[in-house]
Amino acid sequence: MKISGKFEVTVKPMDPYAKGSEGNSLGRMSVNKVFYGDLSGESRGEMLSAMTPVKGSAGYVAIEQVAGTLGGKRGTFVLQHFGTMKKGEDFLILEVVPDSGTGELVGLSGKMSIQMDGGVHYYDLEYQLD
Repeated sequence: MKISGKFEVTVKPMDPYAKGSEGNSLGRMSVNKVFYGDLSGESRGEMLSAMTPVKGSAGYVAIEQVAGTLGGKRGTFVLQHFGTMKKGEDFLILEVVPDSGTGELVGLSGKMSIQMDGGVHYYDLEYQLD
């Protein structure tokens, strides 16, 4: 299955464990989302980031747990992010953590892509339920 929709995201800084040095800055943030469409619900998670002194180069990892409905089925699942930017060129892996589905979403697997256009966030989710 492949679905698409919109989401709203709120990111807030949190106290980091490490701050970085030698021009690199490390950060920690809370991430809250609201999803609309065939994926309808909310997520809560945390993101760790690294900003380099080179403009447009950075990295982040994040974990978020989504609670709601997917294709009419109710439950929760966890998304894992791995993203980098090299001088403005970005790369992102965003996948469902294996065996993280609960309720009617047990057996969920898949991957998500995200885009932003005019300040609005969009997602595409390719998934399957075993």
